[in-house]
Amino acid sequence: MADIQGSCDPRFDRMREILSANLDSGADIGASVAVVLGGELVVDMWGGHTGPDRDRMWESDTIVNVWSTTKTMMALSALMLVDRGLIDPDAPVATYWPEFAQNGKEGVLVRHLLGHTSGVSGWDQPVTLVDLYDWETSTSKLAAQAPWWEPGTSSGYHALNQGHLVGEVIRRVTGHKLGEFFAREVAGPLGIDFHIGLAESEFDRVATLTPPPPLPWDLTALDPEMVAVKTFTGPVASVQAVETPEWRGADIGAANGHGNARSVALAQSAISHGGVACGARLLSSDAIDEVFREQANGTDQVLMVPVRFGMGYGLPNETVPHLPNRRICFWGGYGGSQIVNDLDNEMTVTYVMNRMDEGLLGDARGQSLVAAALDVVA
Repeated sequence: MADIQGSCDPRFDRMREILSANLDSGADIGASVAVVLGGELVVDMWGGHTGPDRDRMWESDTIVNVWSTTKTMMALSALMLVDRGLIDPDAPVATYWPEFAQNGKEGVLVRHLLGHTSGVSGWDQPVTLVDLYDWETSTSKLAAQAPWWEPGTSSGYHALNQGHLVGEVIRRVTGHKLGEFFAREVAGPLGIDFHIGLAESEFDRVATLTPPPPLPWDLTALDPEMVAVKTFTGPVASVQAVETPEWRGADIGAANGHGNARSVALAQSAISHGGVACGARLLSSDAIDEVFREQANGTDQVLMVPVRFGMGYGLPNETVPHLPNRRICFWGGYGGSQIVNDLDNEMTVTYVMNRMDEGLLGDARGQSLVAAALDVVA
């Protein structure tokens, strides 16, 4: 059996077995898993290797690009500002970012950004990844363009740009970009190892991602005016780009967070544990209730599957049958990472890995780990 490091409460031994089996089978190359229950870190384990050449072990401080799991950190940051009265989710975005009220976007509300219903799920062409790395260029482009559908009427997953949209609102009210705010207000006070914009001094700790299979549809064969096509090509993000210093160091709050399962679980336990994480209060119960204010429920125009969005998080529906229909919120990252907050049981479950698999809403690896944790508290 694969050697699993770290700690695991005996009640969660099935999770250790699953992680070990995944490493033995090659389903995982390296991964970390964590569970916070009632505010206590009861599972904190890792195993495998940091890259496909398997010449370096995954260690306690190994971190990896977690793709859209980053969005849950962005959502947590925004909710903290809602709680402080600095952001009203029902206010127009232009209240805080006046330039955004161009080309028919004056009615776009902050909650439309958090619920993926703004009509702005990507950048108009021409756009490149280099544009994303430049904050002024990328946000100015978003402010100038027209929505791709009527805002508030349906969801279209804001795959790469949600962090820029919400992050610019955060910058306008705090003076700090999202990564700076998260570092000052969450990562620093909680002592967690999660970064939106990674310092070069930390690059040696980053695990290497292996590319997933192709997306389940051929974008070149679809109508270029489809929202999904415009989103995934505006611009295209590749695993090769993720390995560059420019990507790692940028503030891409939808996709370039670097951390491990422990850091994600400890931060997100503020949602599952009544607003308190690592002994520090980040949110009130009212702010947490905002997560469950449904923003969209139907076939998403980008993901092209039924998705139910609350404020900044996904909510249980038929696309994620392993999640019970109760006060649970979740999301995941391209290739497989998972974060699930079960508020009824004050539990947060996270899985982070470097071998990317197919699917945009997780796969059997993370789902089986989450299911095993949910069985413990059933």
